[in-house]
Amino acid sequence: MVTRYCHKQMVSILTALVMAFLFLPPSFSDARQTEPVDETIQYLLEYVARSDLTFLRNSGRYTAQEASEHMQKKFEHFRDEIDTPEEFIELCATRSLLSGKPYQVINKHGEIVNTSEWLTTELNAYRNSATAGVR
Repeated sequence: MVTRYCHKQMVSILTALVMAFLFLPPSFSDARQTEPVDETIQYLLEYVARSDLTFLRNSGRYTAQEASEHMQKKFEHFRDEIDTPEEFIELCATRSLLSGKPYQVINKHGEIVNTSEWLTTELNAYRNSATAGVR
């Protein structure tokens, strides 16, 4: 008798927990899950294109527009593997698939910086402006 009662009580508790979990609003820490990924990636591609910096790829120098177009092609190639802007940066803006050499940018101070670091910094600024309502 006691075990049947305990079993029913456990089922009731588990059912209540599942229902509560299903109907809880998403937490603020899950903001990235609701982030419009394609919109954010398009922003990053546009940011690259209008940066007016020099991009280094496989020992060649490229304009910002050329770099953006190249990243766009890689994005189209890897689209099914990209679920976050970080994955976009990793797969499309970090290194050459052919040589394995990192993509780099010559910043406004003449310093050479890995493109992945440069874009990650901008991604963070973009997200911060979104939470501050600046966009």
